[in-house]
Parts: sequence; C-alpha cells; structure tokens
Amino acid sequence: MSASSKLPPFDPADPLGVDDLLEPEDLAVRDTVRRWAADRVLPYVAEWYEKGELPGIRELAKELGALGALGMSLEGHGCAGASAVQYGLACLELEAADSGIRSLVSVQGSLAMYAIHRFGSEEQKREWLPRMAAGEVIGCFGLTEPDHGSDPASMRTYARRDGADWVLDGRKMWITNGSVAGVAVVWARTDDGIRGFVVPTDRPGFSAPEIRHKWSLRASVTSELVLDGVRLPADAMLPEATGLKGPLSCLSHARYGIVWGAMGAARASFEAALEYARSREQFGRAIGGFQLTQAKLADMAVELHKGILLAHHLGRRMDAGRLRPEQVSFGKLNNVREAIGICRTARTVLGANGISLEYPVMRHATNLESVLTYEGTVEMHQLVLGKALTGLDAFR
Repeated sequence: MSASSKLPPFDPADPLGVDDLLEPEDLAVRDTVRRWAADRVLPYVAEWYEKGELPGIRELAKELGALGALGMSLEGHGCAGASAVQYGLACLELEAADSGIRSLVSVQGSLAMYAIHRFGSEEQKREWLPRMAAGEVIGCFGLTEPDHGSDPASMRTYARRDGADWVLDGRKMWITNGSVAGVAVVWARTDDGIRGFVVPTDRPGFSAPEIRHKWSLRASVTSELVLDGVRLPADAMLPEATGLKGPLSCLSHARYGIVWGAMGAARASFEAALEYARSREQFGRAIGGFQLTQAKLADMAVELHKGILLAHHLGRRMDAGRLRPEQVSFGKLNNVREAIGICRTARTVLGANGISLEYPVMRHATNLESVLTYEGTVEMHQLVLGKALTGLDAFR
C-alpha cells in the first residue's frame, strides 16, 4: 500500500487539519456553541440587522450563561473555567453568526466580568460574578469617551471624594450592552490617578441612551453612558486596579477573543462564497469552475486558515501563561484585516447577490469595519508592534 493511500481525504472545511490539534473537550465546546448559534441566532439575525435591534437580549444572555459562555475562561464564582482555546472557539462560532452576538459575550466576560474578577474585592466578586456568569445581570465597560478613544489617558470622567463616598461625573461613548446593563465598570480620573468603579446602573444620575443610526453592528446594543453626580460608596472602587494598566489588561483579554471571532465572520463569508460558486451558473457552467473564481477561493482559504492557526497558537500561549500583549496586537491586527479582505472578496464571488441580506457576506463585512476599529485601531496595533520591534515609542 502506498503512503498516499493512507492519507485522510482533503476536507474543504478544514484543509490544514487544524481539528487534529483540538482535544475532545475543545470540539465539544465548539460544537455546542455552533448548534446554539444555528438555532437561536442564524434564523433571525438578518431581520435583527435590518431593523437595527437585538430583541430578547436578556433571554439570549441567560441562554449563553447556561452554556457557560459568559466569563468562560474565568475560574470560580460560577464561571466555567474553560481553557483559552475553548473560549476562542466559542468566540469564533458566535461571530460566525454575527459580530454583535460575540460582542455581547466579549464585553460581558472579557471586559466587565474580567475586571471584577481580576481587580475586584471578594465582596464585589461574590455580589456580581455569579449572576453575571448566569446571564441574570448584563454588564458593560466604560472606558472610551466622546473625545478620547485611542488616548484613554486623557479621559475627562472624574471621580471625587465626598466624605466616605465617591461622586462620578462624565460621559462614555460606544458602549456595548450599555442600555441593558445592570452593572457598569467605569474608569475615571481621581486625584490619585485612574481608577475603576463598579457602578450599579440604577444609581441616581446614571443613564445610558442608546445610539441609533448605525450601519455596522446593527444587531447589537450600543449606548452612551452619562454620569451626572453618580454617588457610590467607598467600596465601589476596584481595589487592585491603579492607572491604565487595569483597563488595558482587560482590553488585551477581549482582543484575544476578537482574534478568533474575526475568523468566524470570515469563515461564514467564505463558506457562502464557496457554496455559491458551486451552484451559480454563467456561460453554461458553475462559476466555481473558472480559474479566476478558483483563485479567489484559494486565496480566501489560505488567509482564513492561517488566521485560525494564529488564533490557536495564541490560545495555547495564553493557556501556558506566556501570551504577551504585543502578541495579541499581532493577532488582532492580522486577523481582522484579513477577515475584511475575505468578506470583500466573497462579495465579488456572489456578485450583486453579495449585497443582499439573504446572504451573510455584506453583514459580516460591515460589522468587521467596527471590529477593525474598536479595542484598538489598526494604527494603534501597528504602533504597539513597532515599539516592540524597534524599542522606540512612536505614540507621542
């Protein structure tokens, strides 16, 4: 028997055999989240996107909590304690449905819950994390401001002492989950530097008007946070976070999920293009039989599965405690940028049908325009890598 006869068949869905790197538990997590998304998101998401709403978000959050997808990689307090690779696989499957669903999970788990888990007191953890892990309480994360996105050190939101209390004034912008959140992790300037605060959203002076008229992430709740003399007790401050290292470490954890998630949007767009190319006929034959179409499909497949391999590598490094923030920047910069390229090429394969919501491609492409910018723009990640490569700081 020849060596070639022992080889497994080529799998267009996994051309590099990346599944061979996954443990049975990893595959079980991936398949569970994929089934949930196929049942609860895919049949409805085009309508949600067209209407610019995410109805039933609280019910969806509870279902995601029941799956163990909220605060998935955190330990204790009702969190699943999954591996970084398993969390990444979940992000990939969620974003293959829609970036807005993955954003709901990322902000809940990798930003709001992660901040409380890493920097909070035991009392704060006990009060919030079990309910957030179950999806009973939705969280949001207030860092970006109307005039300060990539430069959070210049934030204007201020927390002042008033007796034993803190009083917060300021505004945050582009906050996922804001208007449906029961708790907000808000970062503010104090006389002693930047600190984080756990803010119940029913406090007087807190409001979260929803941002409308978006052309991206339409199946997602996005809000402004307004803090007008919000009074908090002394123990509302996160005791272990001082300066920008706190919020930036949260962002790094969330960016890791994006490295995987972007490949989910790319995969869905590639699969739509591949299926279309096999069935769409022009000039008497399926367009998938033409050389130029095959070149597009091959290039998309190469970038898609290179990105998945990169995400997997970073996940293993995170599980080993060896993942650096610069490496997360590497992954986010590459994978989101390549995912957008895959979506745009897939759109050309579908021709005019590519702009229709009957297919997922344009929805994913427009969503990724937001993903490209949030949690670090292309330029910021280029500068992070540039500094790491040269040892020279070009930020200022």
